[in-house]
Amino acid sequence: MLKHFPSAIFAMLFSAAIFASNSIISIESSYTVTETADRFEKILSKKGLTIFARINHGENASNVNLELAPSEVVIFGNPKIGTPLMHCSKTVAIDLPQKALFWQDEKGQVWLSYNNPEYLKERHSIKGCDKVIDKVTSVLGKLSKAATSK
Repeated sequence: MLKHFPSAIFAMLFSAAIFASNSIISIESSYTVTETADRFEKILSKKGLTIFARINHGENASNVNLELAPSEVVIFGNPKIGTPLMHCSKTVAIDLPQKALFWQDEKGQVWLSYNNPEYLKERHSIKGCDKVIDKVTSVLGKLSKAATSK
C-alpha cells in the first residue's frame, strides 16, 4: 500500500501543521484568510497559472445579513495539466479547475485546503495518469507551503 502512496502526501500527513482526510488536505497558515489567499494568488500569477475566480463567502454572507467566519475560494488551473487528466477520465472535469479554500476555524486558526489529488484519482478512476497526479500533488504542496509559511 505505501509503495503506491506519493512521498509528498506521505510527508504532509506527518507534519503538525497539516492534516488530511481521504479527500481534503488542509495546511495551517501563519496569515489571515485574506492575506493567505492574496499570497496564493500572487504565487499562482508568478508561476503562470490561470486564476479563474475568487469568491469571498464571508463577504457574500454579510451582504444578506448572515454571519460566516472568513472564508474564500480561489479557482485556478493550467490546461496543460488539466487536459491530460480529462483524457484519462472525463468525469474529473467536474473537479477542475482546481480550487483552494482559505478559511478560519472556530478557534481563529486559518487554513488552506484543497482536494487531495489521490482522492480525485480514486473518485474518477483515473488510470494512466500517475505522473500527472504526482505533479499536481507536488505543485499543490509547494504552492500551499509558500502561501502559508512565514
